[in-house]
Amino acid sequence: MEGPGSGIRRRVSARKRSRRSLGLTAPAGPLEPGQEPEGIEGRRQRRSGSPEPPEYDGSEEDMFDGYDSFAENSFLAQVDDLEQKYMQSPEHGTITIQPAFEELCSKSTETNELTIIGTDSNLTVAQTRDYCCSPKTLQEDIPIEPGDDLLYDVPCSQALYSEKTKNSTSDLKNPSAKESYPLPSHQTLNDIPVKQPQEKKNVSPERTESDLSRRRSLKDRLKSAMTGNAKAQTPKFSKREQLKEAILSEEINVAKKTMESSSDDLGPFYSLPSKVRDLFVQYKGIKKLYDWQHTCLTLSCLQQRKNLIYSLPTSGGKTLVAEILMLQELLCRQKNVLMILPYVAIVQEKISSLSSFGVELGFFVEEYAGSKGRFPPIKRREKKSLYIATIEKGHGLVNSLIEGGRISELGLVVVDELHMIGEGSRGAILEITLAKILYTSKTTQIIGMSATLNNVEELQEFLKAEYYTSKFRPVELKEYLKINDAIYEVDVKAEKGYTFSRLLKCKYSDHLKKMDPDHLVALVTEVIPNYSCLVFCPTKKNCENVADMICKFLKKDYLKHREKEKCDFLKNLKNVSNGGLCPVLKRTVPFGIAYHHSGLTSDERKILEEAYATGVLCLLTCTSTLAAGVNLPARRVILRAPYIATQFLKRNQYQQMIGRAGRAGIDTVGESILILQEKDKHLVLDLINSPLENCYSHLGQEITKGIQSLLLSLIGLKIARNLEGVHHFMCSTFFGIQQKSLSGEKSLWEVSQKALASLIEKGLLQRQSVCKNVEESQCDLQITKLGQASLKGTLDLAYCGILYKDLKKGLEGLVLESCFHLIYLTTPYDMVSQCRPDWMIYLSRFNHLSSAEQKVAAIVGVSESFITKKASGQAIKKSVFFWASRWIEHWGLKSGRPEFKGDLRHILTG
Repeated sequence: MEGPGSGIRRRVSARKRSRRSLGLTAPAGPLEPGQEPEGIEGRRQRRSGSPEPPEYDGSEEDMFDGYDSFAENSFLAQVDDLEQKYMQSPEHGTITIQPAFEELCSKSTETNELTIIGTDSNLTVAQTRDYCCSPKTLQEDIPIEPGDDLLYDVPCSQALYSEKTKNSTSDLKNPSAKESYPLPSHQTLNDIPVKQPQEKKNVSPERTESDLSRRRSLKDRLKSAMTGNAKAQTPKFSKREQLKEAILSEEINVAKKTMESSSDDLGPFYSLPSKVRDLFVQYKGIKKLYDWQHTCLTLSCLQQRKNLIYSLPTSGGKTLVAEILMLQELLCRQKNVLMILPYVAIVQEKISSLSSFGVELGFFVEEYAGSKGRFPPIKRREKKSLYIATIEKGHGLVNSLIEGGRISELGLVVVDELHMIGEGSRGAILEITLAKILYTSKTTQIIGMSATLNNVEELQEFLKAEYYTSKFRPVELKEYLKINDAIYEVDVKAEKGYTFSRLLKCKYSDHLKKMDPDHLVALVTEVIPNYSCLVFCPTKKNCENVADMICKFLKKDYLKHREKEKCDFLKNLKNVSNGGLCPVLKRTVPFGIAYHHSGLTSDERKILEEAYATGVLCLLTCTSTLAAGVNLPARRVILRAPYIATQFLKRNQYQQMIGRAGRAGIDTVGESILILQEKDKHLVLDLINSPLENCYSHLGQEITKGIQSLLLSLIGLKIARNLEGVHHFMCSTFFGIQQKSLSGEKSLWEVSQKALASLIEKGLLQRQSVCKNVEESQCDLQITKLGQASLKGTLDLAYCGILYKDLKKGLEGLVLESCFHLIYLTTPYDMVSQCRPDWMIYLSRFNHLSSAEQKVAAIVGVSESFITKKASGQAIKKSVFFWASRWIEHWGLKSGRPEFKGDLRHILTG
């Protein structure tokens, strides 16, 4: 077994440099011809003498094997020469720092070879600091095992949090830490022999030579100190820290044994160490669990590692149960965990809240959202990982684990907002992910939670799960309807479904009635600025208009509320927006009002959410995405209209929105007010009295993103090889369970057969040549290169062929004089449907393009004549219109249109 210093010896030996001759500094006094100082003569003898073969010893090996780095043309050699010169000068009686020495010290900050770490009255102590090199050099020089250091190869988001925490702690405990550095643990100032300077000014040459012979040079002392450092043992932690680690380790071992046994004793904190309970108190302020949470965590199905679905109203505390279960898996069972969340903003919020637990308890928290995430994930030997992912990134992560034969590393998968399995293409992707996990890993447990579930029996059958539900809500929620000036309270027991509550007291001028017919100003001023309020609007543009309108009619007293903090918020918002600021936000923020929708960049949205959570902003006008987004509750929630875009609200969407009303621990009651017109009265009454909608599989409806994408991945990942294997898998999906009600007369076999035929026709799959005399159902299939690229890129199969042609055309002549051509190639095809171009503006923008950008337009087939014809109302081919529409995305950014800014910024940063 190698000694503690062997790693350092290897590092130094590997970094030998070519030697250069050293120009020696002449002594201060005059010398006779041929006479040399003793120190210099000794050094020359060592250099010119024939080297003797080194004798290696396990404990006494010279860490500078093969050369003396201090005797070369190095910084330390120059310091040594200056010292010799200075000590032989009879003009000084005390040691002071000469200008030449100060110059060398200034160089040390560039080379990182020597740093002054402490100064006594007559002594300057120096310490080599090779560890202050760049991160790249550090990783190359010092071998670190992944399990040795918690921050080795730590995910960037968790490392950022950890570094911030350590810096703040260090600043509090040691304010002068930046000004001085401690000596090595085994060495003090008293350990270094120092010859005190003589008080007499005239020193005889004999005394000087005697002093030099008795006193070791700076070079020898530093070499001795570094050799001692190489042999020194690892610095020990304090006994208190060791005791804490021992207790935590012991409690985890006890928890493991408890979970393996059938005992009802759950240990200090639901089979977790008591430190976990303390962390929940410290970071989240949670001292006690609700009764339903205790009941859920002690369910027998969880002890038997069965899958579980549980459902409670919004703000009921569902996430806390999931977090405790995830910590059990990470700490006690030593398995990785995947948490799937619907939106990027929620992933970032969860990363922020759980990074502190990862640092304290010794596991990694990895973000899989947007452009972040590694496929396949890093395989670690000791510490486990918590993957927090969006639906799409979670699907890619599961694919990479299956492909590498590592799916069994996942011990637990948690799905928030499980009802999204019935929502369009994203629901189809979520279903595919869960179906693959169930089919390929029998040891992975699945936990699903939602506030809006109805057909739970079919979901139970699909996930093979138990079900738990409760009606608990920590803050009472009161629902109201507003019709004209009257406000009615929702009461399901009443004959009409509602009862009269009060008339809205407000004095509106004729101008205000015209600008605010729905009395939004009166409704929000009953709450703000002392309490928070959310106003849900049908569209992104309506969010901005409503925020702008409300601030125009507020009193100037609102400007004084937390005025300084709002100024700081505007400065931060301007900084993250690259110096630009939306004119709407510039007008509304001083009143404590802002809008929130997907047009904001992620940085802008994050700062805005923090300002709202801390009370700097008291009112947000937002779209429905906030309802299932980050945790931003409010005292009052107002629904501007019972519509999302042009579609009437669904029951589960309505429940998600009003569920944001009422903040646990702050409010005693939450209020929701739905504004409606007389024409929508009967539809709204049906809405509030109807049950929640059922979840239906979209695997068959979303052909390219659904069933075709699933079958391509089954063949590509070798989960199935032929039609027979595909059909067997399809029977275990949510679509297979609901097949009779969804696909009508077509059987599951016919649906699978048709999807495979379409994939073969597109060139994504092909039949193996050896299956000519075999039945079609048993003929093996294999994935093509185009299919493999589509699978790896998680592309919508409807556009993979078009994208391939675009990229081939781009290879013929990619224009890199500007980023225009790259933006064109990376614009998602499904964004085209959002474009409604004004062709006169389009023509004007085209005429202002540079010559390089117009060259790109010609390459992709967009000409000035085409745009002129379109502006004049002439009919054109659909394909050319398709290409032209995609250009609007870039011009939307250049014209400052906020509804495109966030989307394009995501494309550029991704």
